[in-house]
Amino acid sequence: VQLQASGGGLVQAGGSLRLSCTASGSTFSIDAIDWYRQAPGRQRELVAAISSGGSTNYADSVKGRFTISRDNAKNTVYLQMNSLKPEDTAVYHCRLVLIGYNDDVPWTGAYWGQGTQVTVSS
Repeated sequence: VQLQASGGGLVQAGGSLRLSCTASGSTFSIDAIDWYRQAPGRQRELVAAISSGGSTNYADSVKGRFTISRDNAKNTVYLQMNSLKPEDTAVYHCRLVLIGYNDDVPWTGAYWGQGTQVTVSS
């Protein structure tokens, strides 16, 4: 299984970006989704999540500005980021929990995408 993240870049404060994370390489379904970020000198922070039950959660710092979503047909998850602030500058990572079958034997695993840099200028 491979995860490919994209969509980062440089944007002015108040702007928007949409991050994508696409999983490929096997037959599976996406069970749970996390988007994390890590800024230099700071701890990794969980920004947004969709649980296996389908509920969404957001860090207080991004509520009302970020939206997490998924496209099961494309095995892709998204993080729409609006009204970006300089403090949103960080490397963003997706983490997916996948469920699949190999010869009718179920498997599950957590996979990380490579980071994508988001830089918000003031």
